[in-house]
Amino acid sequence: MTPTLVRQHLTQAGAAPRVDLHARARDWSEIQERMLVPLYEAVHERLDVGPATRLLGLGCGSGLALLMAASRGAAVTGVDTAADPLRLARERLLPEDREPGGRADVRIVRGHPADAAPAPRHPYTVVTAFEPIGCLAGDADALAGLLAEAVPLAGRGAAVVLAGWGPPERCATLTVLRTATGAAQPLCGTGTWRPTHRDDLEEVAARVGLRPDGSGRVACPFGYAGPDSALRGLLSTGLFDPAIEATDQVQVTKELAEALHPYQRADGTVWMPNVFRYLIARIP
Repeated sequence: MTPTLVRQHLTQAGAAPRVDLHARARDWSEIQERMLVPLYEAVHERLDVGPATRLLGLGCGSGLALLMAASRGAAVTGVDTAADPLRLARERLLPEDREPGGRADVRIVRGHPADAAPAPRHPYTVVTAFEPIGCLAGDADALAGLLAEAVPLAGRGAAVVLAGWGPPERCATLTVLRTATGAAQPLCGTGTWRPTHRDDLEEVAARVGLRPDGSGRVACPFGYAGPDSALRGLLSTGLFDPAIEATDQVQVTKELAEALHPYQRADGTVWMPNVFRYLIARIP
């Protein structure tokens, strides 16, 4: 969902469309990011994230999941390649007006997982990759690459959390994505829509040598105050960038608005039920 993996697809498929990255990051943090709060909460609760946890968040974006883990007492490190979301993450987690003696066990790193090495003899105990895979070609490959860098930074038995879209019939947003990205299909290869596969997460875990240790499903409905909010939120994910590159922003926005119409309620709000899946795997 966050633009991290999408940017990696576009690096392979072609130049990313010109967008206002500052506005996109703000739309993500103010509108879209909260849609995955039930997923974050379910994982933190299941893993008993707390003061004994040293957590590495891959593709942390503007840092809401990190903030939630830190509020439970965890030491958190977030890593991403995008400057604008990370600026917002720092505002959330490392405010300049922090009181003397406040928490110092928070790091926000711009770069790749290898740039977020933990302190000696203090490997990470939890690694999270909350960006859901399972709707864009190449997303599993991109996630496997991130995990290959991150796994050596965690200790034996550490939990690695992978997230993915649930069954297409239970994810209204996948229908919207498929409808509004039809123009991108001639861009064969990475970055275009693909059907979700049942074992996406297990296959990625196996590729990087992880041992599955449980999974779950979480309802994460996407709810918006109105069509404009829905458009801004969904476009902030980066999932529609391949279609914008193939056509233009105006055309994709028009198609997206039409695809959202069935999910607009009488009061003007937009509501799309979704189910996301997570896999907990362990480092042998």
